[in-house]
Amino acid sequence: MNISLIGKKALVGGSSGGIGKAIAQQLAQSGASVTLMARNEGKLKSIISALPINEGQKHQYLVTDFSNYEAYKNSISHYFENNTIDILVNNTQGPSAGGTLEKNVTDYQEAFDLLFKTVVFTTDLALKGMQKNRWGRIINVASISVKEPLSYLALSNTIRAAVVTWAKSLATDVGPSQITVNSVLTGYFDTERIEQLNAKKAQQLGIPQAEVRADMESRVPLKRIGDPKEYGYLVAFLASDKAAYITGTQIPIDGGLLKSL
Repeated sequence: MNISLIGKKALVGGSSGGIGKAIAQQLAQSGASVTLMARNEGKLKSIISALPINEGQKHQYLVTDFSNYEAYKNSISHYFENNTIDILVNNTQGPSAGGTLEKNVTDYQEAFDLLFKTVVFTTDLALKGMQKNRWGRIINVASISVKEPLSYLALSNTIRAAVVTWAKSLATDVGPSQITVNSVLTGYFDTERIEQLNAKKAQQLGIPQAEVRADMESRVPLKRIGDPKEYGYLVAFLASDKAAYITGTQIPIDGGLLKSL
């Protein structure tokens, strides 16, 4: 099966590294013109210089900070004054780790701004062009923790669950315009984020970080951590015409880690 996104334009959040970077690379390899979006301009420049450029492709980047909601609103609004997109990948950096007893109302509000308000605001802007063209793909990077909460990720558990239920509702509303909305439930992937979480857990438990990773791998039925490239393959499929009848779903990509149905 050939995945072709030739002629499509994609906007990928959090694409200066990890899963977002892998998604952007795969969409570009499939023929899409990609706009990278993150706060580190140096990393964005480096990544965009290495993206494939075939006939008709034009890549660009947008420097913005998802954690500053008002500034983000201004930058993304300006972007959509001059651009339309076909594929939106909603992805941001994760909020700080910690359990419910470590977090207060302000922490939850900041996480809500980061994970939910940026997603809804960006999607609303993107939908205008998608509805006009009667074609669009909205793909949300979420987490398996919306189904099985992780005790050390209280903020992420809570707000990402809101994103997934919002996306399910949105899929019904925009379906008549042939726009699909899907959420990907992320398991363990080999990224800087997972290393940061492992380092904190190792410190709390007083054990080597390698031991934390080994334990994590042992919990996955496939006995390994995922390669971000594998994530990119799934998103490219969901972004293509091959996935035109898939919408309103929450798809785990976790090596079988989830125990629930």
